[in-house]
Amino acid sequence: MRTAKISALGTYVPPGILTNEQLSKMVETNDTWIQERTGIRERHIADASIATSDMAIAAAKVALEKRGIAASEVGVIILCSVTPDTMFPSTACIVQHALGATGAWGFDLVAACSGFLYGLTVGANLVASGAHRYVLVLGADTMSRIIDYTDRSTCILFGDGGGAFLLEPSEDAASEGGYIGHLNEIDGAGAPFLNMPAGGSRLPASAETVAKRQHYVKQEGQQVFKYAVKKMADLSEALLAKHGVSAADVKLLIPHQANRRIITATAERLGMPLERVMINLDKYGNTTAATIPLATNDAIMEGRLKKGDLVLFAAVGAGYTAGASLWRWAF
Repeated sequence: MRTAKISALGTYVPPGILTNEQLSKMVETNDTWIQERTGIRERHIADASIATSDMAIAAAKVALEKRGIAASEVGVIILCSVTPDTMFPSTACIVQHALGATGAWGFDLVAACSGFLYGLTVGANLVASGAHRYVLVLGADTMSRIIDYTDRSTCILFGDGGGAFLLEPSEDAASEGGYIGHLNEIDGAGAPFLNMPAGGSRLPASAETVAKRQHYVKQEGQQVFKYAVKKMADLSEALLAKHGVSAADVKLLIPHQANRRIITATAERLGMPLERVMINLDKYGNTTAATIPLATNDAIMEGRLKKGDLVLFAAVGAGYTAGASLWRWAF
């Protein structure tokens, strides 16, 4: 049965680094407080010359070069982000033009921290259907542009980065590697707990919205924490059961990298030891749609993810959005 496999990946993070020590000079906090509550030591921050499209383009070029194909062979570009270059045109259009992907169509996908996982679901099904041979799924966010650096509850959490997965056909997920299945869901009751209030049609930009700092991320941390732990574990368990496997069969869990305590609590609920859970947010913070490709790349570099391994991705984001995705690693 035809399915999709991940055949290459690429990542990019801007060179600038903001450490906990540097943050402690901006807001009332310190390295110990941040690490104990989040697990984050530092995060990469883009300078004024770098936008979301730049990071997506850089990551895409790495993935295409690793696979050895031209951008013109790509059929679809799915750009997952909450920080597009502009409201329109789609940032996917900017990426397509810069790459020279002359045969591609594409779009932006907005699902916050679940965005990349949702993009994988869409991309995998476009490939499996036979509609396209190559699909680029990009996750990139310049979170530093929508973070209030006077609010210590949010400014310690986020960083900037980008990642890319190239998807292509696999005839057999069991032997070649590939997409096995997903469970995704949304719950709009969570909308008030993690959002950016202004900038859309409900509250367009005005002197008042700017003065009230409504163009920045707002979060009620305890609400998000409780939902994220329960939902990532519940969806992961349900997905594994649906496909007749257990957590013991999973070589590596790669969750969205928002908070170390969320990740460890999720792993505990699944009965997975931390040596089979990828955690790298200490170096990057929460890069929203980029966390899963950044974590996957580090897992490969550390020798923790190899061809034939069963890998489980899981995420929860603003909305609420949530999902889990199961793959057999293909390279």
